[in-house]
Amino acid sequence: MYGTQSRRKDLAFEYQSQIQILRPSIHTRRANITVKFQDLYGFTVEGNVDDVNVLNEVREKVREQGRVWWALEASKGANWYLQPQVTSTLKSSLKISALVNAITLKKLIRKGIPPVLRPKVWFSLSGAAKKKSTVPESYYQDLTMAVVDMVTPTTKQIDHDLPRTFPGHPWLDTIEGHAALRRVLVAYSFRDSDVGYCQGLNYVAALLLLVMKTEEDAFWMLAVLLENVLVSDCYTNNLSGCHVEQRVFKDLLTKKCPRLAAHLDALKFDVSLVCTEWFLCLYSKSFPSETTLRVWDVLFYEGAKVLFHVALAIFKMNEEELLVAHHVGDVISVIQRSTHHLFDPDELLTVAFDKVGFMTTTTISKQRKKQEPAVMAELNQRSRRLNSVCPDEKR
Repeated sequence: MYGTQSRRKDLAFEYQSQIQILRPSIHTRRANITVKFQDLYGFTVEGNVDDVNVLNEVREKVREQGRVWWALEASKGANWYLQPQVTSTLKSSLKISALVNAITLKKLIRKGIPPVLRPKVWFSLSGAAKKKSTVPESYYQDLTMAVVDMVTPTTKQIDHDLPRTFPGHPWLDTIEGHAALRRVLVAYSFRDSDVGYCQGLNYVAALLLLVMKTEEDAFWMLAVLLENVLVSDCYTNNLSGCHVEQRVFKDLLTKKCPRLAAHLDALKFDVSLVCTEWFLCLYSKSFPSETTLRVWDVLFYEGAKVLFHVALAIFKMNEEELLVAHHVGDVISVIQRSTHHLFDPDELLTVAFDKVGFMTTTTISKQRKKQEPAVMAELNQRSRRLNSVCPDEKR
């Protein structure tokens, strides 16, 4: 198991000790040779020399952020970030110092949580620790033991997806890694039968395992993510929540990038072609791991609106190239090439929050409510059509 004694050595330091700063030679720069190596979390990274230089710069920024966080740990105490936080409704009695602390924390999180502190900070700030405290201490162990031998359509689908989850990863793609991921996914499928299991959750849970180090902590992070952070119904059978998110995003794209949105409409480009994977896998299949985790740093603190900020940033960063695309395939190619080589999370998050513009959770919630009736009507119509074609499938 990922949290056993043999794995207790901090994974961040374990991988970091194996990773050397790559210094490409003049000949390599001239030849623009593609290089491969493992990143901090064991994923194989493939890129050109420019990508390597960006990664080296990012690693130095991560070290600097680590020094900032450790200095705060020393001066303010180990759990300084748990001081009273500012909620969406500011009370008149709120002290200025609390407001300053919240603004400072928000800026720090957007600059990145150091990998070694990420498990502790995520678990506390996301609400996972609070959620875990409401059940008996043995809850996860009891749940996994209770369902260990059960076979259902859900467990069969999970078993089918295990070997397809980050194949080639040095730990996830092993018997031990598959077993740990299976326990987390099966346990949650029985905790919430409405969600059960949806393809996409395997990638999310796998990355949570790598960050959190133990199955139990990964399980509670998955629980708080699905039950508190994301909108409801994103992972239910008809994916209604995901369909709503896509419609909301399309509206936001029209408002934030009207010229690009008009061009994409003319090409008959459907945003679901890229957004479905983004919203279901939370960018874990699209970005390099550290970029994904930087997005998750903010997601666990600021909520699901972050997914829209990031999606808009991707289109905005590629706007000029997309405006000269002539086919839907060209659009998808530009987007995928950009996301797979987006090694600089600071560039992404700067565009997401400074250039995309301000968006509130309340505004997005209103957009969701506006889109829900049309989505549900469309899904009901689709369901009736399928039932009329295949009436025997209801039996």
